[in-house]
Formats: sequence, structure tokens, C-alpha cells
Amino acid sequence: MKALQLAEPKSWKRIEIEEPASPAEGEVLVRVDRVGICGTDLGGYLGKMPYFSYPRIPGHELGVEILEVGSGVTNVKVGDRCSVEPYINCQQCYSCRRGHTNCCLHHQTLGVMCDGGLTERIILPARKMHTANNLSAEQCALVETLAIGCHAVDRGNPTSEESVLVIGAGPIGLSAVEFAKLSGARTIVMDMVESRLDFVKEEMGIKHTITAGTGNELADLEAITDGNLADVVIDATGSNKSMAHAVNYCAFKGRLVYVGISQAIVELPHAPVFHKRELDIFASRNALSKDFTRIISLIDEGKIDTDPWITHRTSFEDMIGEFDSFTKPETGVIKAVVEVQ
Repeated sequence: MKALQLAEPKSWKRIEIEEPASPAEGEVLVRVDRVGICGTDLGGYLGKMPYFSYPRIPGHELGVEILEVGSGVTNVKVGDRCSVEPYINCQQCYSCRRGHTNCCLHHQTLGVMCDGGLTERIILPARKMHTANNLSAEQCALVETLAIGCHAVDRGNPTSEESVLVIGAGPIGLSAVEFAKLSGARTIVMDMVESRLDFVKEEMGIKHTITAGTGNELADLEAITDGNLADVVIDATGSNKSMAHAVNYCAFKGRLVYVGISQAIVELPHAPVFHKRELDIFASRNALSKDFTRIISLIDEGKIDTDPWITHRTSFEDMIGEFDSFTKPETGVIKAVVEVQ
């Protein structure tokens, strides 16, 4: 059975692996139809993702079809199209017992800490399947990306009376934009790449954008917010410099959410900004099962338009040759999807 493996940073291999066995109790055998490429995959390819280990079969944004179910499985049936919740948790640690399954002590993300979906068929826990028969396989593969943004916005908990600044208009930032909009808050997007700001204006209906790197960012934000700055700031850049500077955009009693990941030290200005404004800082990791259920319903109801999201498609056979281009902002990639079947 064919699979694509990252042997080490910037080194893809086309490999053959054994066919999976029949699913055990509580498991399902799925056919992988679509795999989304996200920042985690790009970071793994570039050697910049701290949780990534090698060699690894990536792929955690999955649209799949159920081929076979193990004993005791009742939540899905053969033929169901599903989105996969790729955060494999132990169900027994302190975090899991309290319902914080995204922060499991023994957490394993498919395609990051254990082999993922860039293959034809795979055995997965049935409890991680989210039925989405009214969605396309591509839409199913988008759900995980949207779930990251959904959880990040939930961490910031904006109201319709507030302003949300999303820093970084890559896929994760854009997913946060979707849910900031749904909260009713005034949504503002900052990025260094003008084409991404054009995208959020033209495709996502965002009125307020700020170009990063000009030196006028703070003044621009003050002009948009009547001098109040942003009640919630969500940094999706993964840049420690951006993460450190993000506190300056927070209003008094504001909330700062870090959803991007950096391996570098983040230094915060304490007394003059962080302490004086009595800010709250939140980390946002992965997502929860309820986020997947909510997003599938929102897409099904037409409240989230997925059409603009997928800007690039590649076949399983062509992916290795095209993957490096997905790391370059000038190619205009918002979301690339691999067509496995």
C-alpha cells in the first residue's frame, strides 16, 4: 500500500507499507480520500515544528470513508463520510478525566507524533470519527483547520461589543477569523503579505485590515478602534517577535491568545504594558470534539463558506514535486489539498 513519508526535514520518500489489519474493538478501517496541508505539515517539512518526529507519514486533516468497523462501534457505519479528529488522547490522565482531551498528557497527533493519513487506508479509533455525509471529502478535510481557530476564539471569548485582532492570515489565522466573525465582534486582520489581506477582504468580507511591517500598525489599530485597541488579540504567526509585540495591541483588560507555536523564547514587556493593562494571556492547543460537531453543522447550514479556502489541489502522485511551493507565500496558497483517491 502506498504512502508518503518525511524521512527528515525537506526529504520526502514514496514508500510501501503493509495493508492494515481488520479493525479491533472500538476501531474503524477508513479509506483516505482527501488530506489537507497545514502549517504543521509545512513546519515539519522545514524542520521548524517542535512536536514533529521523523521519519513520519504526515496527514492529520482528513476526509475519509468508513470501510469496516470493529466490534462495539455504533457511532459510525460502513459507507459514512467522516472528518477525523486527529488528537489521539489516552482517556485516563488528569487532563482527559477533566474533559481537556486536547491537552492529554500522553497526546499523539496523527501525522505529527504518530503516522498519519498520507496513505490509502488506515486504522483509527471510532471515537475520533465525526460523521459528515452532507459534506464533500474536501470539506471534511477542512474541519480540523477550522477547529483550531474555533478553539482559539473560544479561549478569547469575544462578545459582539468587542474588537478582535487576528495577527497572521495563514490557514490557522483565517480559521480564527471565521469564528471571530461568527461571534459578532468587529474583526481586524493583520499580515505582512498584501495578497492575504486582499483575500480576507474580497473572500471573507473583512472590512478592517492592517499591513504589518510598516511601523504604523499601532496607529492603524487605534484609528479602527477609536483608540481603544483590541479586546482580544489572537496571534497565529508562530513568530516569537510577533508574539512578544502582540501585547501592545491589547486594550486594557484585554485577552491575548497564542495559537501559533514558536520554539524560541517569547519576552513580554511586563510593567509598562502587561501588568499595567491587567491583561490575560491564553495558550490555545488543538481543539475539542464539540468543535468538530459544531463546524460540520455550520458548513452544512451554509454559515461557513468553504469555497474560497481551497486554492491549490495536488494528486498523491504529484505532491512531492509540488510540496515545496506550498511553503512560499508568493504562490498564493491558502489551503492545499491532496487528492489521495
